Amino acid sequence: MDREATRRANRRVLRNTLVVAAGMFGFGFLLVPIYGAICTAFGINGQTAAIEAAQADKVAVDKSRQVTVQFHAIVNDKLPWAFRPVVSEMKVHPGEVRTIYYTAENLSGRDSVGQATHSVTPDKAAVHFKKTECFCYRQQALKPGERKQMPVRFMLHPALPKDVHEVTLTYTFFNAAAFAVSN
Repeated sequence: MDREATRRANRRVLRNTLVVAAGMFGFGFLLVPIYGAICTAFGINGQTAAIEAAQADKVAVDKSRQVTVQFHAIVNDKLPWAFRPVVSEMKVHPGEVRTIYYTAENLSGRDSVGQATHSVTPDKAAVHFKKTECFCYRQQALKPGERKQMPVRFMLHPALPKDVHEVTLTYTFFNAAAFAVSN
């Protein structure tokens, strides 16, 4: 093989390697939103789906049973906040729209922004846990020492399996600056 043919072959290998690497990077980047959408749609990994308030109000309430919903709160150690539910649990009838409040307080001397993620256990209940309003849909900004009550309006769909008597909703707040993308 002559020298020019070797250079062309090397350039072709380099170009193909770069295309494959860029494709792998793009695929990896797209996996996060795809994974989130699939988890939300199918209630996998404790993810829940939103429901329009008008739709939730049309669902028939199953007064024949009650489910205990427990509320938990976690703060990532990189966010200087106190975070807790106002009540730790409540009894709800499937199909009944209820509101719970969580309280967040900035314990630092500077402005900070948090983003909450949520999960529902048991996993088979997650697809039946519907929210019409949630602080987790957007970042929350708190000034130094500021305290904020944040609502979660939800319902358990009546199709929740009859053997589920207890559901746990857990929110974890993270420092939103950790997710900021530099320009």
